Amino acid sequence: MIEMSGYLARGGPPGGADTAGAPPGAEPRPAGTPRTVGIVWGLLALNTLGSAGAKTIVPLPRSLIQMVTMGALGAAFALALAVNLRPRVRSSAFVFLLTLLLVPSVISSANLEVGFGALFRCARLALFVGTLWLLSRWWDGSLTFVRYHIRMYFAVLGLVAAGLVVSPGTALPEYYGGRLVGALWPLTPPQIGQYSAVIIGLTVLLLLGRRTTGAGAAVIIVPSLVLLALTHTRTATLGLLIGLVLAIGSLMLTSAAARRFFAWAVLCATVAAVVFSSALQAWFLRGQSQENLSSLTGRAKVWDALLAAPRTASEQVFGVGLGDKSFGGLPIDNSWLAVYNEQGLMGVALVAAFILVLGGVALLRPPSPARACAIFLISYVGISSYTEAGLGDASPYLLHLALAASLLAAPAAATPRPTATPLTTTAAVPRRRIPLWARR
Repeated sequence: MIEMSGYLARGGPPGGADTAGAPPGAEPRPAGTPRTVGIVWGLLALNTLGSAGAKTIVPLPRSLIQMVTMGALGAAFALALAVNLRPRVRSSAFVFLLTLLLVPSVISSANLEVGFGALFRCARLALFVGTLWLLSRWWDGSLTFVRYHIRMYFAVLGLVAAGLVVSPGTALPEYYGGRLVGALWPLTPPQIGQYSAVIIGLTVLLLLGRRTTGAGAAVIIVPSLVLLALTHTRTATLGLLIGLVLAIGSLMLTSAAARRFFAWAVLCATVAAVVFSSALQAWFLRGQSQENLSSLTGRAKVWDALLAAPRTASEQVFGVGLGDKSFGGLPIDNSWLAVYNEQGLMGVALVAAFILVLGGVALLRPPSPARACAIFLISYVGISSYTEAGLGDASPYLLHLALAASLLAAPAAATPRPTATPLTTTAAVPRRRIPLWARR
């Protein structure tokens, strides 16, 4: 039986030993969340790394990579079920709408227009959503899952940096225009740029919220900025900058540190734009012509062809089934068009619904570091959805939004503990009347 419970720690309600003596509204201590939950979150991130990308130093068969990623998802679900054996979940509009997204996915994939792989992807999405339901028990609005997120993706970037040191030629190949790729694990420049931008933004917000030290933040931010620059990823850079502006803006009324950081950031950006304008323009163009840039590196041609393709009424409503996010053999590179192609208008409506719900809840929450992190993630995903696909299937973007949902979850009310009846009670105790014949 599924219990809709707000319990945050195994075997006890929130506000117990882990939060004793804390002021009202304070975050529960990390000890309230089992370590296994962090492992499950890391396995979910491993599953979303993908199996197609750059050439690695040691060629890895795609079947082997798929076994690792799918095995990670299966292990994540099994561990989440083990740590939440009597399944208790918290109500979440985001995960509920994500569950509804399975409906058009299964209906369209059952036609097998894109092969049996569509049903396999549906099963993968179902496991992904099921694991999120099991983890929702520990979604309490704290920053615990933010730290899981940063650690996992920083470990991935460490692998990328190791490949760059071991084989610079493989990590900066000519077929990608000298952009950084994964030399030990097949990661593309947009993937590396995405992971770098997300953990940079989250770490900056933790620093502004005084949830980490300057030295600890520098260890994360400095190498991640270097890797982001080497990827030449425009979408990730714009998402980072715009997301941070919106997130820091949500803190400016209550945080002096946020106001100081914003003022210094504007000043440094202005100086950099004046002094390094030519270098920044060359980095942004990546050697491309203005015509190629205006067509979004050829993406617009694929989008026009997809929209012009004839479709039946069923395909318009439910799509053609979960595929590899391509059309005519070319990547779609747009989340909304990819969802329209694979899950139809119903899928587009559901994706728009859970993004709007997350955004609306974020606006209603009082200013806090958790709310700022959620605003950053929602903004980043919204910007990236224009040139990257992934909102309709198990992907890092859905994991980012799941993290935002965990940050926006309201802390569960503490369950009052039963108190013992005091020995000195004022209640009248009825006396037993003893018959006269029984008295001595």
